[in-house]
Parts: sequence; C-alpha cells; structure tokens
Amino acid sequence: MKQSIFTILSNTALTDSVYKMVLSGDTSAITAPGQFVNIQLDGLFLRRPISVCDYDETTLTIICKVVGKGTEAMSAMAAGETLDILTGLGNGYDLSITGEHPVLLGGGVGVPPMYNLAKKLLEQGKKVTVILGFNTKSEIFYEEEFKALGCDVTVTTVDGSYGVKGFVTDALPESYTHFCCCGPEPMLKAVYRATCTSGQMSFEERMGCGFGACMGCSCKTLTGNKRICKDGPVMKKEEILWEA
Repeated sequence: MKQSIFTILSNTALTDSVYKMVLSGDTSAITAPGQFVNIQLDGLFLRRPISVCDYDETTLTIICKVVGKGTEAMSAMAAGETLDILTGLGNGYDLSITGEHPVLLGGGVGVPPMYNLAKKLLEQGKKVTVILGFNTKSEIFYEEEFKALGCDVTVTTVDGSYGVKGFVTDALPESYTHFCCCGPEPMLKAVYRATCTSGQMSFEERMGCGFGACMGCSCKTLTGNKRICKDGPVMKKEEILWEA
C-alpha cells in the first residue's frame, strides 16, 4: 500500500452516470489486475474505494458510476486537480490458474477491472472471451475497448435493447478453462451456480478503512470470515460460503 498525490489528466463521461478518469502519479504499489485504490475527497470522512481499470508506470485509469456524494464530486473534477490516493490495496486475480481460454464476466461497474485483466491474459498468449452485462443499451461502456484489445466480446442487456437479452450467464460459451468475474452479489451468485469450472470472483462492498483494520467488510468462507478489502476483493469460487 502506498499513499500518493495524483494529478488528473482527463475526466470524461462514458454514459450519463459513468465517468473515466485518467491520472498521473506513482503506480508502483499496483501489482495485479483486480486491485483497487482508496480516494480521499474533501469534506468526506471515509475514502472511496474504486477498482483499477488500467495502469502503467506513470498513469492510473479508473471508471466510476455516480451513486453518492463522493462519486458525484469526482464526476465534476477537471484536469489539473489533484487527489490523495492509496494504491495497491487488496489482492488481484491469479493469472497462473486461468488456463488457455478464460472467460471474463463484468456486470455494470464490475466491468472496469476486467480490462487490465484481459490485457495481462492476452500478453500471455491466452484466448480471452469477455461478457459484459448491463441493464439497458444506454448503460453500455467499454465494448469497443475490449474488442480493440483482441478479445471475443459479447454484451448482454436485461431488457434486450442490445446484444443478448438476459444476464451474463446467458452468454457463457460452451467451453472455457476458467472464469473471472466482478459485479453485484446477485450476479456473482448466478455465475457461481451456472459455471462448471473453477473461477475467481471480485466482490463489490462498502468499506470503512480499505486495508483490513476495521473488519467492516467481511464475508464467510470455508476457512472463516475474510475481509473483502484485505483478503479480497478477489476470492476463489471454491472457498466462498453464500448466505441463504
């Protein structure tokens, strides 16, 4: 974990409520796709956890949806402004267990961490299938970006206004070696039930501290309670115990 000051390079709207922010700063603490950052915002006591969409040696890309005061404030920020950010939080996806044909499933704001993951897997020469799930056509973002990487991309919408009608589970390919997913809990539960291979799931959760001190974001596993911010957000399918 590292605390650094980042400078906003750009902040653009992808949809009516989703924004892409590119920042310049020290990203050396980010070591794996699926990790997140924690952002301090003026006037708000708790930092806001945001997943990492992409990064390189000097830049960080995050995508957030306006759902409250924190993300609303971020949506209005402009190039040149600065943010105090904790980087390198949580664990990421383990690429070594994904096999030769992994499928990546992202639902809504669970889409962003799939992007860097797809890049890393493609760099290893793997065939990557990506399934992006949204409620309706107006909410879709990053379809073309995944295609530009070289992924096989399918988009699903609940109302059928674009792509496959239904959920990400309705577009699963006939065969694949492993799955990685991120999204709201109902989606994760559906993927858990629908998939026949091993997999990794990234949980979305409200967090207090973001680095394991408060135990405010724990979940049940086969080996006891684990903290989503510290032991996750990525966890293996086989270790998760779902609440009834």
